[in-house]
Amino acid sequence: MSKLKGKAAIVSGSGRGIGRSIALKLASEGARVVVNDLDAAPAEQTVAEINKAGGRAVACVGSVTADGFAERFVKTAIDSFGGLDIIINNAGYTWDNVVQKMTDEQWNAIIDVHLSAPFKILRAAAEFIRAASKKEAEAGQEVFRKVVNISSIAGLGGNAGQANYSAAKAGIIGLTLALAKEWGRYKVNVNCIAFGMIKTRLTEASAGGDASIDIEGRKIKVGVNPELLKMMERSIPLGRCGTPDEAAGSVYLLCTPESNYISGQTLVCGGGIMI
Repeated sequence: MSKLKGKAAIVSGSGRGIGRSIALKLASEGARVVVNDLDAAPAEQTVAEINKAGGRAVACVGSVTADGFAERFVKTAIDSFGGLDIIINNAGYTWDNVVQKMTDEQWNAIIDVHLSAPFKILRAAAEFIRAASKKEAEAGQEVFRKVVNISSIAGLGGNAGQANYSAAKAGIIGLTLALAKEWGRYKVNVNCIAFGMIKTRLTEASAGGDASIDIEGRKIKVGVNPELLKMMERSIPLGRCGTPDEAAGSVYLLCTPESNYISGQTLVCGGGIMI
């Protein structure tokens, strides 16, 4: 059974990694998906994969931190699919340093992508959600919408070398709590997933320490020292890192009708790791 049939979803950062898996999972359950990525190629590839499988998807390419992006993202869903039912704030990356060496640019970039961008996307969706909820209530309909914000165990317990990321991921939990209270009257379930170690291009083993990605002209180092990664995996009760598909499954849980009475919660998807 397609539990999300007829629903319209937007998933930021869904051309690659966890976001891609989220988009594919939601689409496999019947949702129509707006796929976003910084770069057109991965976004279009995910869209093509969904459409080839019999789903419906369109791309909205661009940086979630760009002026006007939030409004364009929301409008793409409404124009393409006639509405908006599911918002997944997933886009992000890390740019680490110890606090005495962290620049204003590093701090601001990570706060912008992990906290300010989700806020702007939710703000852009607010008027549609308010109007749609009022119309549905007048018609005697009970329609639940879903927001899933992506946090991290760093937002719950902090992480050395990640003052910016930890602060942003703690902030998104606070934003989730506030919106759960504001939007409950509109029948919007606002929840958060705090990921532990999930294997993506950002967390793959990197012996040389020279692996990097390009984020809007910035060369950002990625990867984890293999020995450190093994040590981290030993601390996980299930004994390994999670996969993007497993991460997507936790997000999907909070998008289903079974979660209609769950709101303002942070679910840790971390293989049993305790904070």
